Amino acid sequence: MNPDPDAELMVRLLAGDDAALNQLIDRWQKPLASFILRYVGNEADSIELAQETFVRLYHNRSRFNFKSKFSTWLFTIAANLARNHVRWNKAHPTVPLQNANGVDDTSDDFCIPIEQTPSALVERAEISELVRVAIQTLPHDLKTAILLYEYEDLSYDIIAGILGCSPKAVETRLYRARKLLRKKLDSIYLTDKEHP
Repeated sequence: MNPDPDAELMVRLLAGDDAALNQLIDRWQKPLASFILRYVGNEADSIELAQETFVRLYHNRSRFNFKSKFSTWLFTIAANLARNHVRWNKAHPTVPLQNANGVDDTSDDFCIPIEQTPSALVERAEISELVRVAIQTLPHDLKTAILLYEYEDLSYDIIAGILGCSPKAVETRLYRARKLLRKKLDSIYLTDKEHP
C-alpha cells in the first residue's frame, strides 16, 4: 500500500519543514479555488478564500488528524470559510464591479467553450448562469454536497468527512439538492417560455 503523499507532507510541515506547505499548495490550490469559486461565484473572492484556507491550514497544522484524509480536512476548512463569506456578503451587500463593456465577468468560468453556432453558445451560457444562480440559493449543506460531487468529483465518503455526516446522508443531500434545483430551474424555464 502506497503511503499518502499529503500525510507525508503534513508530517514534514509539523516537523518544521515549511517547504512542504508549498508542495501542498501546488497540489491543492487549483481544485480548492475551483470549489470555492463555484460556491461564492466570484473569482477574486475565491482566490482570497483559497489563500486563507492555506493560512488556516498552516496555523492549525497541529490539529490535523492523521486518521482522516488530508483532502477532507482541507475542503472542510474551505467550505466553512466559503459559507461564512457568503453569510457576511448577505449581511453586507455590495454592487459588483463591471468591466469596461459594462458586463459582469463573475460567471465566465461557467461558460463552456465548445465550437458551436453563436446562438447555441449563448443558450449554453444562459443555462450555465441559471444553474449557477440556482446553486447559490441552496442551503450550505446541499450546496457544498452538490459542488463537491458534481464539480470536484469527490466520493460520497470524502464529502461525508467534509460535511461531518454519513455517506448515506450525502446521497440524501444530493437527492434533495437535485430536486430543489430541478424545481427552481423548471419554474424559471416555464416563466421564460410564458413571457418571451
